[in-house]
Amino acid sequence: MKLGFIGTGNIVSDVVIGICKSKIPFKKIIVSPRNKQKAIKLKNKFKKVIIAKDNQDVINKSDWVFLGVLPEVGKKILPKLNFKNKQIIVSFISTINYFQLKKIVKKKLKIVRAIPMPPIRLGRGPVAIFPPDKKVKNFFNKIGTTIEIKNEKLSNNFWAISGTMASFYEMVKILSDWLTKKKLNKIQAQQYVTSLYSALAELASVNSNKPLKNLVAESQTPGGLNWQGVNELRKLGYYKSLEKSVNNILKRLNKA
Repeated sequence: MKLGFIGTGNIVSDVVIGICKSKIPFKKIIVSPRNKQKAIKLKNKFKKVIIAKDNQDVINKSDWVFLGVLPEVGKKILPKLNFKNKQIIVSFISTINYFQLKKIVKKKLKIVRAIPMPPIRLGRGPVAIFPPDKKVKNFFNKIGTTIEIKNEKLSNNFWAISGTMASFYEMVKILSDWLTKKKLNKIQAQQYVTSLYSALAELASVNSNKPLKNLVAESQTPGGLNWQGVNELRKLGYYKSLEKSVNNILKRLNKA
């Protein structure tokens, strides 16, 4: 199986790294030359990665084609490309929906929209896909955990949640910077904060079949430090603002 990637940005790089470190059987990975620096970096790191001449060359040499360009770029370049019969197309493009992709591709090919996240480079994290597909599900299960969605409108909710990733890292950065301002070594500060939140996330994952409100309650005692922290943020409207932000992202997706 030959895997082609149109677009060589951050998420495509993460997926390629995840694949190359996994047990997925493949002959070659063909990446587009759009982001030359990232493409060369992947080629130098992995023997099975090659750089195509252009986007059409990616398609010509691939069995599966992954679309990892920005929406405005996709709308511009995809209609000019000629996809092969029996190819599988997996799109990472957030605001080009399934119907639009079908129209752009112009051929009756299998198209699946997927939402990979950066931890896929570690072989971890969820990958929501629409529509459900056994081959694509099995593929992503080797580098993460596939979640099949039967309704595209519902899948937009997952895209919206994926839009909180940078917000999470900003929060971690603020806490780490706070420790550094208190004269703690910068590396120690980052290690402490990232280790803490990694462990908290793992604990939540282990207990994901139980109501998350249980963890909220169990992590605080009346009048304690965590009680103070969560209640101050509630009064400031922190969590309401988070919900509002996700709702606004969803509105943007639904308008696409």
